[in-house]
Amino acid sequence: MDARELRNHIEGINALPTIPGALRNIVRVVENPRTSLSEIGSFISKDPVLVSRVLKVVNSPIYGFSGRISSVNQALLLLGLSIVRGMLFGVSVFEIMEKTMVGLWGHSMGCAVAARIIAQKKGLEEPEEISVAALLHDIGKVAFSLKFPEDYGALIGATAERKMFLFEAEEEHFGVTHAKAGAWICEKWNFPRGLVEMIGYHHKPHLSKNVPVQTAVVHLADVLIRAKGFGFGGDNFVPPLSQSAWRLLDLAEEDLREIVCEVDEALAGSGDFLFPDE
Repeated sequence: MDARELRNHIEGINALPTIPGALRNIVRVVENPRTSLSEIGSFISKDPVLVSRVLKVVNSPIYGFSGRISSVNQALLLLGLSIVRGMLFGVSVFEIMEKTMVGLWGHSMGCAVAARIIAQKKGLEEPEEISVAALLHDIGKVAFSLKFPEDYGALIGATAERKMFLFEAEEEHFGVTHAKAGAWICEKWNFPRGLVEMIGYHHKPHLSKNVPVQTAVVHLADVLIRAKGFGFGGDNFVPPLSQSAWRLLDLAEEDLREIVCEVDEALAGSGDFLFPDE
């Protein structure tokens, strides 16, 4: 299968019968770049389960609002359109994440928490958008699992046996990694270019042209959460930290200690948010 055919398969995941009808509706809202804040708010408000998920995740350690947001409209005003679009997609796929790879939602949420904390430590603008990228950084794994369940399950099983990273097994088998597949999905659904790059280059942040520092944040968050063993990213290994990303972030040793402490504290209280509609 060549790259063009593979991309067509990946971009068509919302047409699969295994995708819940509610998620198909969300995709239609998300992929329309002309959808307004009020239209998204109206769409969310019609579904009580979706309202519950959105409010729980917005008030979770991912965003740091700590129970201060009580309505969907308030969330929309505080976070903005692009962030809510990403968050809406994130909270809608968590069930699929858990079905395709147990522990992936926990890993994704942990990365979102860590990314926000790192971004704030660096004083970057819109840390919430960076946290959305971290929340969705492994969406390509969901796509692979849905389109090629047997092949992908075998790849995950082979990582431990062959002592290799899952992204290496993906590259070997498909010719592309979940990072590239995730970028394809986000491009198809008209996500902002910066968000696409953060997802597409989270293993190789030096390749990002427009948001290299933000992509380095997502990369560091992924490595940090893997090192902590929080959730499951598809293999049990910790990828090496990109030296170019480390130089871009220019964090002092004390900064890193503070980040680790803040992440530990946030994750310690995250249990109620691992499964947003419970």
